Parts: sequence; C-alpha cells; structure tokens
Amino acid sequence: MKLYLDDDSVHHLLVQLLLREGHEVRLPADLGLTGEEDPVHLRFAIREDRALLTRNFDDFRNLHELVMESRGHHSGILVVRRDNDPHRDMKAPNIVRAIRNLLAAAVPVLDQFIILNHWR
Repeated sequence: MKLYLDDDSVHHLLVQLLLREGHEVRLPADLGLTGEEDPVHLRFAIREDRALLTRNFDDFRNLHELVMESRGHHSGILVVRRDNDPHRDMKAPNIVRAIRNLLAAAVPVLDQFIILNHWR
C-alpha cells in the first residue's frame, strides 16, 4: 500500500515495520513538510495517490467530510485512535497488523475514513 504518514504518526519502529511489510512509505521530513498544517499533509497524500495514516482523528475527520461534501476524492484516511487506557493504545506492530487485516479483507480504502483500532 502506498502510505503517507503525517507528523503525529511518524515513529521509527512503525516506519521500519511498514517497510518490512512491503508498504511504500513517505514521511513529512523527506518532503520538507514537517510541521505543516493538516490540509497540507492531506493535499500531498491526494496528489501522490497515497492513503494517509494519522492519529489525529478530529481534524482529519473534518477534512474527510469536507472532501466528500465537495465531491472530491482521496486515497483513504487511516486513523489510529488513542484508547482511554494508555496500555491499550495501538503500538507499531498493532498498526501494521491492522493494515494487513484491512487489506486481507479487501475493504475499499478509496475515499474512506477508517479507524484502524477496529482491525487489530
């Protein structure tokens, strides 16, 4: 899967595990986009036809709804929610497994806002 990780999703272990799984990963730092606003990250993901991986539920839900309302398209927004119990928060291996499960189920990602926690 072609992925773009926004600033709050970039963690060395996650990037390494995604690459090991065969995903094509782009990072804000590689593109001079570190610290940019969320719409800039989404615009890059759209332009490059990449699903965006984020932990920022509220902002990207609003951006997803805006894109859909304006009859636009994106390659998918994959969200990792934080649990009420920090010990249950998804770690890098859980995120990679959730993406693997999502792909194995052949769930359409195009134009979707998908919470990966449901795919652990």
